[in-house]
Amino acid sequence: MQGTPWLHTAPVHFKEHLLLLESFRRWLSTLEYAPATVYVSANYVRDFLIFLESRQETVHQITPAILRQYCRYLESRTNKRRGGALSVNYITSNLNAIRRLSRYLVVSGHSGLEIPPAPPVDKEPGRAIFSRREIASLYRAAGDDILGARDRAMLGIYYGCGLRRNEGISLDTGDVLLKQRLVYVKKGKGYRQRYVPMSEAVTEDLEEYIRSARPQLQAADPSDPALFLSLKGRRMSGNGMIARLERLKHLAGITKPAGLHSLRHSIATHLLQSGMALESVSRFLGHCSLESTQIYTHLTHEQ
Repeated sequence: MQGTPWLHTAPVHFKEHLLLLESFRRWLSTLEYAPATVYVSANYVRDFLIFLESRQETVHQITPAILRQYCRYLESRTNKRRGGALSVNYITSNLNAIRRLSRYLVVSGHSGLEIPPAPPVDKEPGRAIFSRREIASLYRAAGDDILGARDRAMLGIYYGCGLRRNEGISLDTGDVLLKQRLVYVKKGKGYRQRYVPMSEAVTEDLEEYIRSARPQLQAADPSDPALFLSLKGRRMSGNGMIARLERLKHLAGITKPAGLHSLRHSIATHLLQSGMALESVSRFLGHCSLESTQIYTHLTHEQ
């Protein structure tokens, strides 16, 4: 990979690990992981291999003790961009990438790795929840122009429908079934597909955006099917979505470190607070097991 810092470390197993990393990346792509997942997983695994190089170890010879040491290293490492410690979310994502590497090693004929558990998530910023009052203030902060209409549609997708970030970014206009009040998620986690119901209010916001506001953003490429378009008429990126949410938070006077995924956490918590069965919330969120949904049960008592 270009720009890799390994070239400055005189690594013992450089060639072996470089080939391993490239094979791992191709394996993820073959399994049709989202491009963003392939990119960050490769970066996390690269960092892990650099750690092994510093110990003159190869990935096929490491022990559970070395993996635990790597976990402790992550917990003590300084955030290079913002200073302070690495977030729990970052460490968890790092370990998840190594778990994917372990699965790759197994299917490619090598032994797997015993990955240590992720650190506690009690203080994870990604679990921040918007209250119902804060959600209402986000909607009020959306303006009356075409960007305001897009903001309300964005809130409808991420809060009203509880979609994950990449699920929302990947939506095309044809995936929004206004008459049926359904959103077709064709690129869900693990490439599972599902239909998500829309409330009347969410349907109205999506209809207003698609029929009135979106055509004014479409000048650059009228054939682009993307639901959410930027001012340049191209599919919005995750960073673009985050920037709009941060703007709404600022206008609404919300200072908590909450992002797009917090909208998903919020609707899940609010549905449980309203009495919806855990199984129904699980299906709504597109979880493959109830265990993934149960993380919200304790949050219902914190609002």
